[in-house]
Amino acid sequence: MRRSPEMIPAEFVTLDERFAGTGGDRWLGKVFDQGRWLEGPAHHPAGRFVLFSDIPNDRVLRYDEITGHVVEVATGVGFTNGRTIDAESRFVTCEHGHRRVTRTEHDGSVTVLADSYRGQRLNSPNDVVVAGDGAIWFTDPTYGIMTDYEGHAATEEIGSRNVYRLDPSGGLAVVADDFSQPNGLAFSADFTRLYVVDSEEHHVRVFSVDGAGLSGGEVFAADPDGYDGIRFDTRGRLWGAAQDGLHCYEPDGTLSGKLLVPETVANFCFGGRQHNHLYLTATTSLYTLRVNFTGVRYC
Repeated sequence: MRRSPEMIPAEFVTLDERFAGTGGDRWLGKVFDQGRWLEGPAHHPAGRFVLFSDIPNDRVLRYDEITGHVVEVATGVGFTNGRTIDAESRFVTCEHGHRRVTRTEHDGSVTVLADSYRGQRLNSPNDVVVAGDGAIWFTDPTYGIMTDYEGHAATEEIGSRNVYRLDPSGGLAVVADDFSQPNGLAFSADFTRLYVVDSEEHHVRVFSVDGAGLSGGEVFAADPDGYDGIRFDTRGRLWGAAQDGLHCYEPDGTLSGKLLVPETVANFCFGGRQHNHLYLTATTSLYTLRVNFTGVRYC
């Protein structure tokens, strides 16, 4: 699927003087618009491509940042949602339909990393990050089992919507169990803090990372319409996918600015050679924009 991208003016809105000068290209490029609800973008730096999901259509697509091509690479993929890459550039993926977290090996085979906790099936893993020690942290709300739209309607077995840590040795532990619907999550650049979205409560909470556990959990930011995916830039600012685009929060929690987008943004990632190229999954479309700030590189 290749076409000339639709170019839309890139509108940055400054709400605090610290956001002044934040910007990039004058035009936001819409490079794909044939999705139903796009999610889970992750950039592969060696391959220079982005994988993303069209959840209701149960497919994975690939955007090549060199050629500008978008191709469908797989269907019947378990209603995949959030994904990331590990230190070996393998994709780690949350699957709503199969209610599990998997890793795609270099030979294309799929390894199941987690699908149950104490003998009960997970709800529907949503978003995932990899820590510096190789542990995998993920959220497990119930969106994929509520209806057949983004998964398969099913009964909740565990009885709570948790944040989990999967030890490199394979041990799975609950690190937070007091969320209504945990969603996007992101580590600070030094892995000392974990930020987690609660979509139902419409806020972002921040935890201190204490080895294999968490402490704290106070509200860092809130918005009446809520957030989905979140990421950090190298200036220590937290960016959140929102109804009207991306919101930018300073380290002290001040909403300092926005990047407005014509569709609701579900998630986004940084890519490009300098890690300063935004890729946004926004409802039906994938948007791209090169900016004058860079995302945190964790691997």
